[in-house]
Amino acid sequence: MERDKLVHMANQIATFFQSTPEGARSAGVADHINKFWEPRMRTQLFERVDSGATDDLHPLVLEAMADIRRPEKPLEERATKQH
Repeated sequence: MERDKLVHMANQIATFFQSTPEGARSAGVADHINKFWEPRMRTQLFERVDSGATDDLHPLVLEAMADIRRPEKPLEERATKQH
């Protein structure tokens, strides 16, 4: 998926949850991304955040990162790193 589209989608989710009660905002973003984004999309989001390219991400997305499930690396990738 194109990274700009991924950022756009994450920001739309954050904008939607901005109208919910303050304590539930970042949890709502994380819950939505965990439920509806495939692992590849979540991996790309983590890669972007890990690289520090976060200027264009909504603050609620960044706040939610602690509760977004990081996908495991595929078995073949884990095996090559062990050797």
